[in-house]
Amino acid sequence: MAKKEDIFKNVISHAKEYGYIFPSSEIYDGLSAVYDYAQNGVELKKNIRDYWWKSMVQMHENIVGIDAAIFMHPTTWKASGHVDAFNDPLIDNKDSKKRYRADVLVEDFREKINEKIQKDIVKAQKRFGDAFDEEQFRATNPNVVRRQEQIDDVTEKLTRVQEENDLEGFRQLIIDLGIVCPVSGTANWTEVRQFNLMFGTKLGASADSAMDLYLRPETAQGIFVNFLNVQKTGRMKIPFGIAQTGKAFRNEIVARQFIFRMREFEQMEMQFFVKPGEEMKWYDYWKETRLAWHKSLGLGEENYRFHDHDKLAHYANAAADIEFDFPFGFKELEGIHSRTDFDLKAHEEFSGKKLQYFDNEEGKNYVPYVVETSIGLDRMFLAVFSKALQEETLEDGSTRTVLRLPSVLAPTKAAVLPLVKKDGLPDVAREIVEDLKWDFNVAYDEKDAVGRRYRRQDALGTPFCITVDHQTLEDKTVTIRHRDTMEQQRVAIADLRGIIANEVSMRNWLMKM
Repeated sequence: MAKKEDIFKNVISHAKEYGYIFPSSEIYDGLSAVYDYAQNGVELKKNIRDYWWKSMVQMHENIVGIDAAIFMHPTTWKASGHVDAFNDPLIDNKDSKKRYRADVLVEDFREKINEKIQKDIVKAQKRFGDAFDEEQFRATNPNVVRRQEQIDDVTEKLTRVQEENDLEGFRQLIIDLGIVCPVSGTANWTEVRQFNLMFGTKLGASADSAMDLYLRPETAQGIFVNFLNVQKTGRMKIPFGIAQTGKAFRNEIVARQFIFRMREFEQMEMQFFVKPGEEMKWYDYWKETRLAWHKSLGLGEENYRFHDHDKLAHYANAAADIEFDFPFGFKELEGIHSRTDFDLKAHEEFSGKKLQYFDNEEGKNYVPYVVETSIGLDRMFLAVFSKALQEETLEDGSTRTVLRLPSVLAPTKAAVLPLVKKDGLPDVAREIVEDLKWDFNVAYDEKDAVGRRYRRQDALGTPFCITVDHQTLEDKTVTIRHRDTMEQQRVAIADLRGIIANEVSMRNWLMKM
């Protein structure tokens, strides 16, 4: 079985080789933690965004979308707490000169202990079979109990230093746990320091009169400042949601792991406004609903888990992450947060404008509570792409690289291939492309032997290959090949649209939720 590091390297190289992701401004040696979505990547990204939007906005009559500006009045970020509290705790290793997030070092240490527990559980499952009781095993196995106590102890100490902003205690925790730099292998650490993550910029024609602005570090505040505008113009009744997708910017000092943590990224967020006191009911609803959305894509239920936050943000009374098993381990994919009424009240205070809802049933005004779902589009792209990329050994001993993207998300739905470049076959193939392109992204491919073309489309993630041969000229049938099974069927040209539509329809995929 390939090592996770090797799998991740393959993901990065495959993404570039097949036109999904390029390093930004690569001819100038690139820019750290900034990437460009290439011709296939932009299609996959758009399809993920559309899949989210349809399920979140189109399928909920009480959720609407907006597209707020990236630039916002600077007081917005004072009210939201970003100016004073949007920091990461960073630590340097004096020997390697590498910089790390202190909390991530401790979380990775804790996750390694958890991986040992999971290995023990897998071994026991194989040993005891159907008689295995995981709950009892966790409670009675000495190794598992000891390791779980260690995890709980680390969690308690991590939560304390974070809540108390105890930077020296943070450094001491790293030293006490024996955490060493992955590069130098030493524990020669500097003190822990806090860094604000917002990018500053200027608005104005001259330096004297220019206003200090920030590039938004999240899309949520554009929703909160428009709460009343949307509610009144849309005649929205509580509970209702406002959704948005868009770019956000964070000056990540320790940007790493390809597109997992970038300085310019895209979020897909929805803020759901509810009656105070009902937020936990909706928090549980959205946890369940969002996990079902992820599972509908068929990437494997074992690749998801919930992680409740050890330290709550200043605005939250409950928070959980949906974590995904990336090639570098389980990491946050989506956050579900109960934000209370912090945001609307803060903007009321700083703006001097009322941001309240008049409840006809209650006969009174109140500031709604908010439940948020927030997912990184780039992280979702990486999750889908990394799980889809597979190396297969076939029955004849040969291997193939196949990108098993969910067909609903695949950039190109079908490739049309004339068997040879003569006898009128390319003309028929072109006619099929011209017909299908009204409904689907389709490609025409005539270069190389047909077997090599199949392999190329497998690596690109194309769900169907349609081959036009000499029989096509006689009876208007073609061969359609399925990417995942490599099975081939003889079908009428007239039936192609229906076959493809049935497989790539968002309706059919979302109904799995």
